[in-house]
Amino acid sequence: MDVGPVAHGGHCVARHQGQVVFVRHTLPGERVRVRITEGEVGDRFLRGDAVEVLAPSPDRVERRCPVSGPGGCGGCDWQHVSTEAQRGLKADVVREQLRRLAHLDVDVVVERVAGDQDGLGWRTRVQHAVASDGHLGLRKHRSHDVIPIVTCPIAHPRVREVELAAPSWPGTRSVEVIAAAGGDGPLVVVEPLGRRRPRLPAVEGASVAVAAADGLQRVRGRSWVREQVQVGDWQAGLRVTGSGFWQVHPGALAALVGAVLEGLDPRPGEQVLDLYAGVGLFAAALGERVGPDGAVLAVEGSAQAVRDARRNLHEMPHVGITAGRVDEVLANALDQGLTADLVVLDPPRTGAGRVVVEQVAALRPRALAYVACDPAALARDVATFAGLGFGLSRLRAFDCFPMTAHVECVALLEPTG
Repeated sequence: MDVGPVAHGGHCVARHQGQVVFVRHTLPGERVRVRITEGEVGDRFLRGDAVEVLAPSPDRVERRCPVSGPGGCGGCDWQHVSTEAQRGLKADVVREQLRRLAHLDVDVVVERVAGDQDGLGWRTRVQHAVASDGHLGLRKHRSHDVIPIVTCPIAHPRVREVELAAPSWPGTRSVEVIAAAGGDGPLVVVEPLGRRRPRLPAVEGASVAVAAADGLQRVRGRSWVREQVQVGDWQAGLRVTGSGFWQVHPGALAALVGAVLEGLDPRPGEQVLDLYAGVGLFAAALGERVGPDGAVLAVEGSAQAVRDARRNLHEMPHVGITAGRVDEVLANALDQGLTADLVVLDPPRTGAGRVVVEQVAALRPRALAYVACDPAALARDVATFAGLGFGLSRLRAFDCFPMTAHVECVALLEPTG
């Protein structure tokens, strides 16, 4: 097949006898031989792997992971692409989603984020599957099959140290290794196969916890890590328990917080709403900017994240934290006369959705920052905001996930009239 443009999801579009085929392990402009992996003739589309390259792209490079090719680990989409070209592909995807779903033509540049080694050695949180013999591995693409590994090249060096020190974890379903930026030893979170706690290997300097039905059970050390963030003169150390959400690239938080602060330009005394607040990262930075004469309300649905946020923000009395679903909290707060000068949204991959977008628009803030890990969800919500009088005034995109198709965006929206 002759390969066409890149598509959302880590593959490119090709056609065989008029039928669309989404092909992995290739690049636009290449001619490749494809093995079909999913679908049948007559389906709306097929999926396939490029198993032989007949005419390579100049952006093609040798893979730096032995299990990243066809039939291998599904963690990396672009191991065969130079890092500069990867950012170009991601920019194409963001641009196309905004054009198709929001009817906007936006010049997109995906910015490099400091903290990796040419796309490797950055992932500070790695969720390992465990093979039947107890060996650490990662999942095959779109499969539950486990591909055994020695170490993962995109993993942070301190994660790789654990992989090498303890390659076997019998009696477990998954093993997550967390290498915090706070300088402490790594945390290993284990999910056992059954009800009985397995015998866990000792890893020097590492804390170990077991994920149980009633929460996290500490085995050795602590069940949480302290993550350090610095943006300009502002810095904070934030507690994150277990597998709680946190950006996995060492430079991601500084890039995203910096983009949010630059876009919103918070002023002393302003009222700020931080939605999907997690453990309080944006709330802490915004609270410092608006000062004690201002106020920040953080809203988060995860009970554990709320507990962490309360610990992280207890020295900022002008920052409030409310637990609950964002749409339900906003509905109640709007009934009680909530106002906001600024809003930050950092929703899950599925996006904020129409209900929350309408609630935020009803507040009529002077500006809002939308942090998105999925370009399609971002484009849909941007289109909804446009219909409610808020236009996209700035977009920055960051390569927080090298070697993969994922990209983080920070969109600034402001009233159009």
